[in-house]
Parts: sequence; C-alpha cells; structure tokens
Amino acid sequence: MWETADRAIAASVAFRPPWPEAAWPLVPAVAGLAALDVLGDGCLLKWPNDVILGGSKVAGILVESSGAVVVAGIGVNLWWPTPIPGAGAICPDDPGPERGRRLAEDWARLLLERIEAGPEDWGRDEYLARSATVGSAVTWEPDGAGRAVGIGPLGGLIVQTARGTVVLDSGIVRLVRTEGAGSASG
Repeated sequence: MWETADRAIAASVAFRPPWPEAAWPLVPAVAGLAALDVLGDGCLLKWPNDVILGGSKVAGILVESSGAVVVAGIGVNLWWPTPIPGAGAICPDDPGPERGRRLAEDWARLLLERIEAGPEDWGRDEYLARSATVGSAVTWEPDGAGRAVGIGPLGGLIVQTARGTVVLDSGIVRLVRTEGAGSASG
C-alpha cells in the first residue's frame, strides 16, 4: 500500500548533462544537495536517495537516464499531521499549495546550476558534511554489513567490512539500513 502526506509535492526535471556519461552516477548526489538547499536546516542525506529530518524520511530522489537525457525526480512530504512510522514532513503546519510549487521550481533551478558547475565540483565535501549515513553501521541485502566511511568518486557508498573496503553502487544494492534507523531503497 502506498501512503502519501496530506500535503506533498512531486516534481521531475529532464535535462542533457554537459558531463561525460561516466560521471552521471553523481547526479543523484547532486540532486540530493539541491534538495538540502531548498528544504532547510536540519535535513540530512541518507544514501542513496532519501532526505531525512529528525530521523524521519521527508523526501526521496530518483534519477534515470535514457539516451542523452537524464530525468531527476523528487517527492517531498510538506505537511503530514499523522505520518506513517519512519516518515515525516518538513512543515509543522499546512503551508498551502504555493509552497510546494515554489520548492519544486527552486529545486530544479538549483539542481541545474549545480550540474552546470561540472562533475569535478559536484559538492563531495558538502555531501559528507550533510550525510546521515557516513559514520554509521550499515547492512544491505542480501548479506552485507559494515561501517560507512565515505562517498566514492562516482557517488558510491564506501563501506569498511570485516573482509575489507567495498564501494556500494545504488544500482545493485536493494536495501541499505543504518544502525537504529529505517530503510532506504537503493
């Protein structure tokens, strides 16, 4: 069953990145940073595609490509007086219909500005500073476990395991759980 907030917004933007295609795996991280730009203080990124506030998921990001076009999408819970467990919203009171439209427009504009900066300046240090995952114990399906220690050059999650260091690619990981937190699809 799909649940949605009493007031939510979903938006997508399609664009042709001026980056080499090999750098496109960074786009979800850049979209996450653009989300933090508009969602405000206190929000953190939960790798690979969630935004959390106070430990609850308030937004999610999806990115797909087809040919030379990338589509980045975001869904944000604006107001949800009785959220399901693990979910939350960014506003304590109903902000009305205009807040969502403005937020979506601002996110798309900031995402495209960040993309124009190029893959060399995508914001890795900023991502690390606003990550809810790096520094946490993580598990993933089917049988992985370790401690998240960083973000790789193409946005993968660097994890120290009992067998050594691995880099998780969101395209192959089905589920990542951080210690004491809910799940994020990967």
